[in-house]
Amino acid sequence: MEKSTNLENNSKKGLLVQAGILAIAGIISRIIGLLYGSPLAAIIGDEGNGYYGAAYAIYTIVLLVSSYSIPSAMSKIISGKLAVQEYKNAHRIFRCALVYVAVVGGIGSLVLFFAADILAAGRSALVLRFFAPTIFLFGFLGVLRGYFQAHRTMVPTSVSQLVEQVFNAVVSIGGALILTRMAGDEDPSKRAVYGAIGSALGTGAGVLVALIFMYLVYSYNRSVIRERIKKDDHPDVPDREIYKLIFMVVTPFILSTFIYNLSTSLNSTLFSRILMHVRNMDESSIAYQYGIFQRKAMVITNLPIALASAAAAAMIPEVSTTFARGEVEKAGETVSRVTRVILMISIPCAAGLFALARPVMMILFPQRKSLDEAAMLLMMLAVTVVFYSLSTVTNAVLQGIGKVNAPVLNALIALVLQSVILTLLLVHTNLGDVALCIVTIVYSLVMCLLNNFVMTRNLPVQYDLKKTYLLPIIASAVMGASAFGIYQLFSLIFGQFVGSDYFVNLFATAVAVLFAVFIYFLVLIRSGGASEEDIKRFPKGASIVSLLKKIRIL
Repeated sequence: MEKSTNLENNSKKGLLVQAGILAIAGIISRIIGLLYGSPLAAIIGDEGNGYYGAAYAIYTIVLLVSSYSIPSAMSKIISGKLAVQEYKNAHRIFRCALVYVAVVGGIGSLVLFFAADILAAGRSALVLRFFAPTIFLFGFLGVLRGYFQAHRTMVPTSVSQLVEQVFNAVVSIGGALILTRMAGDEDPSKRAVYGAIGSALGTGAGVLVALIFMYLVYSYNRSVIRERIKKDDHPDVPDREIYKLIFMVVTPFILSTFIYNLSTSLNSTLFSRILMHVRNMDESSIAYQYGIFQRKAMVITNLPIALASAAAAAMIPEVSTTFARGEVEKAGETVSRVTRVILMISIPCAAGLFALARPVMMILFPQRKSLDEAAMLLMMLAVTVVFYSLSTVTNAVLQGIGKVNAPVLNALIALVLQSVILTLLLVHTNLGDVALCIVTIVYSLVMCLLNNFVMTRNLPVQYDLKKTYLLPIIASAVMGASAFGIYQLFSLIFGQFVGSDYFVNLFATAVAVLFAVFIYFLVLIRSGGASEEDIKRFPKGASIVSLLKKIRIL
């Protein structure tokens, strides 16, 4: 590929295609994260997972404040300058942004390192300190990603995400394996902490390699960038104005993403500190429970949510465009179609996770000691797939129609409510990690309802209740019950020929899932719940339609 195509030709590609590329990369990254979580859990155990999960939740919040919002903010600022061909000022903004993240990221790293004991409870504080260098590095990675996103090319960002996740997986597993061996077997808690530290080092390694990759992409395009700058005769914007602009744009991004993501960190803090200091529970037991919830059950539910998000990403730009043109009714019709597609994906995913919770958990996280508890938590969390998927759509719609503050306010209301409920449950009951599941359901439901309320007040969204909700629920219920029965049947059959329980479960689950997909589409289509046009709106919808026609379902 020629140098000029990176910045010139890619900038002309449709936003739809670019959003799709980024969404697909996000899904693949989550799949990699899910897959490497299984061997990692086997190495560091549920206790180690708990220390890592608690530290990672705090790290995420500091990262959000210091660096995480930079790609979106830089993309917005620089794209504005590129639109009027101010290439010199666009590059000056890029350079000032590097200085900005060096300062802010450096402060964030120092805070994370020296205030770890205040931010995290017990042994998680030690793990948290190993995340500190990553905070500093991520800022530079974010600026480079934002710079290329501003040029309307998501390919470097997408590839860097995949590179980051692959190296994260390799170094996390390798680091955990080496450090747990160094810790020995005499002290299980020490071994768990060392394993969590190894995983934290993997996170940093992934960011470092992704940063190197993005710098190489930038270096490859440097001659094109310099050529543009030489031809630009626009007056320079003063550095002071640039830093002011960066601050003014970044702050709203930080506020919104901070509140959206505070839920996990706050839950972790309340869970560990209340159980440790109020209920006087052993720290190892607390970490064990939190590890099962956050690093097993929650990780699995994130994948179908990413699938729903990918479907939304391909259609939401149409809402923004039609609304901006004043075609409010057409925008409302688009939202209705998007919602139907999202529910046709998320409802069966939730039903499938509920029906096959134990088999799925045994495939991904086969540790016998915590298998039943993890499966039970996954069954409870299955419904959040629907709520979070709908929240993703309504968030995007509200931002697309200019109601950017509404999702932030709704998230804050949901956060306060779930925090109060979690505190009461932890203080007055012995539910433990089940309380985390309850408040996660509450949070996702409240966000879903509040966002939908604001959206329907600003857009004329008409829902066909039968096709949007009732028929997908019925088809999913039939699918879930059938999948469970088929799994039980084939477990008995394979059990006669296969000696390993793991492989019996794997084969039986694979057969059950294949039949489940067939049954779902059969019931949904024959009941009138989906048409050919509806299915074509799925990710890879044309291929699905072709397959359904071949097997005479459609």
